Amino acid sequence: MVRRPVAWIVALVLFAEALGVLAVNWFLGVVVDRQDMSLAGLDPDMMSVSSKIGGVVFGLYFALCGLVSLLVALRDRAPAGLGRVLLISAAVVHALLGAFAWGLIGWTAFLLMVVVLALIVLLLMTYDGRPEKPVGPTGPADSGTPPPLSPPAAPTAP
Repeated sequence: MVRRPVAWIVALVLFAEALGVLAVNWFLGVVVDRQDMSLAGLDPDMMSVSSKIGGVVFGLYFALCGLVSLLVALRDRAPAGLGRVLLISAAVVHALLGAFAWGLIGWTAFLLMVVVLALIVLLLMTYDGRPEKPVGPTGPADSGTPPPLSPPAAPTAP
């Protein structure tokens, strides 16, 4: 009952996060490029380019995780294979980001990361492989197994 809405929410959150990560890293790359300063002898152009590349890579990663969640919402089936691995890795990334956010940014960023982590885990746990219980009446016709066949008749002597 809550599976599809959770999958939709996770998809929207991950797509927004992909855009946010891309925008922040791109902005940081532009700032480093305009300051034209070296950090411990590193080339500023290389730092700018690597920040932009990192933003694109992580933005695509979160967008791909959002696409997996969107497919889960559209199909109403559990993620399988690579999609499940992507969502589990996104949960681990959010747990680590939450831990770093607590120390570096504050409790509000930590809370945001924990909420996203909880949504991803809820998405993974609600699709646990068992079918939902049917709502209507169940009987022999609804059991999904064919009725038993009668034994074959004994051959008659000629």
